[in-house]
Amino acid sequence: MATTTATRAGRSRGQARKRHTHNEGIIPLLARAVREVEASAQRGKASPANRTKFHVIALLMREERARVKTDESVGDAERAETLKRLDGVASILAKTAARDTSLITLLEPAAPVSEAARMLKRKMIAQAGIELADAEPEPEPSKAIVPAELAERQVEPQGIDARILANPFLAPDPTSTRKPTPVVRLANWELLGPLLKSFEQGGGGSACMQLPEPPVPDRLAPPGLELMAHQARFLASVREGHRSFLLADEPGLGKTAQSVIAASVADAYPLLVVVPNVVKMNWAREVQRWTPQRRVTVIHGDGDDIDAFADVFVVNYDILDRHLSWISRFGFRGMVVDEAHMIKNVQSQRSRNVLAISERIRERVPGGRPLLLALTGTPLINDIDDFRAIWRFLGWADAEKPGPELMAKLEHSGYTPADAPFYPAARQSVVDMGIVRRRKIDVAADLPAKRVVDLPVELDDDLGRGIREAEQQLAAKLVARYTTIKAGKLGRELSDESIIRMVCAQELEDSNGSTSGINVFTMVRQIGQAKAGLAADYAAQLARSVGKVVFFAKHIDVMDRAEAAFAERGLGTVSIRGDQTATSRQEQIDAFNNDPEVAVAVCSLTAAGVGVNLQAASDVVLAELSWTDAEQTQAIDRVHRIGQEEPVTAWRIVAAQTIDARIAELIDAKAGLAARALDGAAAPAEDADPVQLLALISVLKGALAQR
Repeated sequence: MATTTATRAGRSRGQARKRHTHNEGIIPLLARAVREVEASAQRGKASPANRTKFHVIALLMREERARVKTDESVGDAERAETLKRLDGVASILAKTAARDTSLITLLEPAAPVSEAARMLKRKMIAQAGIELADAEPEPEPSKAIVPAELAERQVEPQGIDARILANPFLAPDPTSTRKPTPVVRLANWELLGPLLKSFEQGGGGSACMQLPEPPVPDRLAPPGLELMAHQARFLASVREGHRSFLLADEPGLGKTAQSVIAASVADAYPLLVVVPNVVKMNWAREVQRWTPQRRVTVIHGDGDDIDAFADVFVVNYDILDRHLSWISRFGFRGMVVDEAHMIKNVQSQRSRNVLAISERIRERVPGGRPLLLALTGTPLINDIDDFRAIWRFLGWADAEKPGPELMAKLEHSGYTPADAPFYPAARQSVVDMGIVRRRKIDVAADLPAKRVVDLPVELDDDLGRGIREAEQQLAAKLVARYTTIKAGKLGRELSDESIIRMVCAQELEDSNGSTSGINVFTMVRQIGQAKAGLAADYAAQLARSVGKVVFFAKHIDVMDRAEAAFAERGLGTVSIRGDQTATSRQEQIDAFNNDPEVAVAVCSLTAAGVGVNLQAASDVVLAELSWTDAEQTQAIDRVHRIGQEEPVTAWRIVAAQTIDARIAELIDAKAGLAARALDGAAAPAEDADPVQLLALISVLKGALAQR
């Protein structure tokens, strides 16, 4: 009788496991791993990575127990020793599951085994020096998008398996919607080089595909919102069935809104959105704003708080590598890559991750036509080769040749690279694949002359945690004062609103002029310092996309950090500060307006807010908030002034879930009051509450509501 796979596996493992007494084999490995999981659970709820490790330990422990009980080659003494050690592992697993009850289900024999768990199990078996048996096959080629070096880092957020089981779009669809065009004339030609050359030569008009006229009336935007004409034209193309786009509109033209609604028009849910960290929260807000009927979840870290049944999943490039396993089998029907120039280096791990996921999505979506959107105002940064990765992401080409659809267009043109007309025809063929490029000046009639766009950012580093702790300390200080007054004689005479106002007014008076301790002024400064890197990163992206940018900050240290960040990125800067002479300041202004090598003007909100003309730019980044709308408006008007030929966009960087967000709301509310007063409504009283006081009142009321 032939030796069975299970018997071979048992012998192979049995030989290695005889080394237990020498601290080798699978048992010592399980012992170390279970201690790591136990330590993690003691620090809080187990992360997805440790959940996977917990499950693998349980699987290997169960298999080893079954083997040692039935393997006749194992002596009684060794069997007893092995079972004793396995009992120790089981005991630690049980204690860990008691601490984190969400792990209990992973101890059940019927618990589903994730791809990440299978990969880790194979790795641990190999580390134990055990030959992998035939019964444990390699992962299917279609699933192997996770590089071996990233296998152990893979996480599996809770609820993902349940969502996958509920998703009908799991199996690859072998059918094709169209037959490939036979390649005859171009069969022996290398074509990627000539295609890139066709763009390098320039000419041929705007690199924008023909777009249909927008529907009238527009019924795509939710009630209370209205699409601009250029946005509606893009969405009309999606409605007509186009599914892959390089959306290269300049910043400020609403690429995010177009993408969000495109997913709705194409019914491309679940949708994966890969973005830089600085715009992650803004994407979530835009999904809620433009498609309020859809659920969005933002993936942080290991995905501990993920909503597995959301419609839109937003993840940043930096953590994508640990989520490859579940993303590859989730059944996404669409994918958006924001700031797609960030994947231009096809050799980078970031680019390989994105390309592997997009290929997987194309394999699995019925008809092979998912919604794929590459968003960037700068598809080309250093070299025409920067196109290659974006084309591969969109499925227009692979590493060596154009894809079937693009090849059919080139074949249909009737030319080869030996013919001069090939190049303009080839360029147009690529453009027709889905390049959409509009500039501000092209759609100026759609845009308001000046607008402020909030860009919420999440402070998830040590500075961010420190700010939240400082806000809690400030709230505790205000509550203590409130409680003292409430318990005294005044507390019986005054209303709660009066006590709150009294406490906050006293705190504001104590804080004025103070540069130390926890108060509203030091907190705002700390928030500015924490936002500096993110604000500079976004300003640098704008500079690469649209040219010159004006960067405003309140504090010198924020300006210094921003200038250092721009220098690291090779961007030329000028600086406008309060300690400059009039001559020096004018030299800086002239350099910004006239020198093409100067990309960013780093300005003090107070020093450059008046008497400065910076209209060489049409984009402004407000890295820190003003205390008044007037100061903010003065800063923006350094760019928005007579002679400005383009609409002006001010990008206001706001720290989400901090007092910064509340201050932004208060500034806007006061701007509304001022506008009504100027339009003829009753003017606000001269002693109207300052923003600082209103912010403190908001902090105290919030803390009292949580008691």
